[in-house]
Amino acid sequence: MAGLAADVAERLAVVRDRIERAGRDWREITLVAVTKDFGPEAVEAAKANGLLDVGENRADHLVDKARVVRGVRWHFLDRVQRNKVAALAPHVTLWQALDRVAAGREIAKRAPGAAVLVQVNVSGEPQKHGAHPGEATALVGDLRSLGLDVRGLMAVGPTGPPEAARPAFRSLVELADQLGLAVRSMGMTDDLEVAVQEGTTMLRIGRGLFGARNRAR
Repeated sequence: MAGLAADVAERLAVVRDRIERAGRDWREITLVAVTKDFGPEAVEAAKANGLLDVGENRADHLVDKARVVRGVRWHFLDRVQRNKVAALAPHVTLWQALDRVAAGREIAKRAPGAAVLVQVNVSGEPQKHGAHPGEATALVGDLRSLGLDVRGLMAVGPTGPPEAARPAFRSLVELADQLGLAVRSMGMTDDLEVAVQEGTTMLRIGRGLFGARNRAR
C-alpha cells in the first residue's frame, strides 16, 4: 500500500505540473481519480494523497469498493442502467453521465435531490453516449423538474490526437455558460492540457495516476 501511495504521489505531481504548464492553478480543478480496473488499494492510495473524489465506470465495482473504503466521494462515470440505480444510490455523490430522463427518474426515486451532470455528445461520434447538444437544454429542465440537482455538463473528447478535442471542449463550455451551469467535467489523461485551456473544472484521471490498467480486475 505504501509503495502504491508513493507511486500515486509521483504521478499526481506530474499531473499537477501539466495543469500548471497549461496555464491554470491546479487548485482550481477537481481531480477525479478513476480507479477502473484497479482494486480497493488504488482507492486507498488516492485517499492517502488527498484525492477524495473517486470515479468508477462499473456499478458492481463501485459498490464493492465503497463497502470497504470509506471517506471518499464516489462519482459514477458511465451511462447508468436503471436496474443498477438502487445498488448505487447509497454510495454515489455525483452521477456524471446522465443523458436521458428515464435514468434520471430512477435516480430521483432512489436518491431524491441527487447531484448530477448531463453528458453531452459534443464529438458527434455514434459510439459515444451523451445527449445531442440541441437536446441538452430540455434535458436539464426535465431533470430539474424531477428534483435533481443538475450541477453541470460532462463530455468525453473525440477519438484522435488531443488537439482534436479542442472544438468539442469549447462547445461544451459555451453550452454550460448558456445554461448557467458551473461544473464542466471534461478531459482525461491524454487530453488534459486542452481541457484545462478550454475551461474544465473537473478532470477524470486514471492512467495518469495509477499507470496501465489491470485488466484482470
